[in-house]
Amino acid sequence: MTQVTFQGNPVTLSGPFPQPGSPAPGFTLCCAELSDMYLESLRGKKVLLNIFPSIDTPVCADSVRTFNQQASGLENVVVLCISADLPFAMGLFCATEGLWTVRPASFFRHPEFAQAYGVSISAGALRGLAARATLVIDEQGIVIHAQLVQEITDEPDYEAALKALQ
Repeated sequence: MTQVTFQGNPVTLSGPFPQPGSPAPGFTLCCAELSDMYLESLRGKKVLLNIFPSIDTPVCADSVRTFNQQASGLENVVVLCISADLPFAMGLFCATEGLWTVRPASFFRHPEFAQAYGVSISAGALRGLAARATLVIDEQGIVIHAQLVQEITDEPDYEAALKALQ
């Protein structure tokens, strides 16, 4: 089992975290309009997965804003901002903030996503949420960048994720 920390305290995660060079696990997520989204439907594009605990925290919100701004000029790229938050809350946040480059996606109906991507917090106060991570999947469905942020309250390495998209 993998461990990260939350405010310096150990947090155990369930599932294998995908590594560069491996096929990205398939997934189903729920979009803002409550329809299902599948990884297979994004084949042919580079996909950035910005995974975080909740849009209602400053670091999570900042990551969505940053990826929206920095990825806005990239061609053939989809940026998914993923948490267990309800799609309504994530969609409202993005609409209120004017964030149109990123796509909010929720695993509230599909908790197996967090397990498949090795970010499932399996115990403690944050049980049921996801640890912070970024992954970039190439056009053929292969992971080309993967960062599991070691301290959940830290921001991801934006530069490394964005470099993998180019």
